[in-house]
Amino acid sequence: MNFPYGLCVDDNQTLIIADWGNHRIVQWKINDVNGEVIAGGNGQLNRPTDVIIDNETNSIIISDRGNRRVVKWSRQNNAGQGEVLLENIACWGLALDDQRNLYVSDTEKHEVRRYRIGEQNGGTLVAGGNGRGIGFHQLNEPTYIFVDQQKTVYVSDTKNSRVMKWIEDATEGVRMLKCFSRGLYVDSSGAVFIADYGNHRLVRWSEELEESTVISSRNIEADDTNQVYHPWGISADRHGQIFVSDHLNHRVQRFSLQPIAP
Repeated sequence: MNFPYGLCVDDNQTLIIADWGNHRIVQWKINDVNGEVIAGGNGQLNRPTDVIIDNETNSIIISDRGNRRVVKWSRQNNAGQGEVLLENIACWGLALDDQRNLYVSDTEKHEVRRYRIGEQNGGTLVAGGNGRGIGFHQLNEPTYIFVDQQKTVYVSDTKNSRVMKWIEDATEGVRMLKCFSRGLYVDSSGAVFIADYGNHRLVRWSEELEESTVISSRNIEADDTNQVYHPWGISADRHGQIFVSDHLNHRVQRFSLQPIAP
């Protein structure tokens, strides 16, 4: 891979990775030696930053940032150009809720909007949208996002070096943590896992305890096989394993945080 960005994992533990520097999406089954290109790689994509799975249509949705669009691509083959869902947008992060609403972060408008797939409209503002700034009603170049079952939106407010939480219909967010955040994942207990890019760390934040735990950090004098160097995307499988795009090491790391179910 060449500077991997966002990633996701399906129920069969197949990783799908935005291979940013190679302008493609790669599918990689756990323990396989080689991956498989399932979108792009032939000029169709330009520096994709994130990818998510739409299980209902057996497709992936891609933030094709270099082309300023969001596209949907079948997982069956790498033919064609994909279906354009949104155009002329400074897209970065993506998320789907349980009703198949699509959430997209916009780094130029400093906002996150919710869209209904297939409907051509301007979407609904769910975070930011009040210009660039440090106020709790503002964002500054939001990148990765996560949406939970209550439709609460977690935002990596990148240029403000913080993680924000926006409850549905709220007019301003809540600052959860100060860090150089990129990818986000929230588990069923509400713990937030953060790719702390600038500090070369994977962090777990407990809102209840108001404290963070470092899962992995970089030590240049130690073996680097379980370390991250400028981590970007983050995802998890149903067994409680966390997957991280280890950006400057050009690889993906897996961290088992609890016993794996048989």
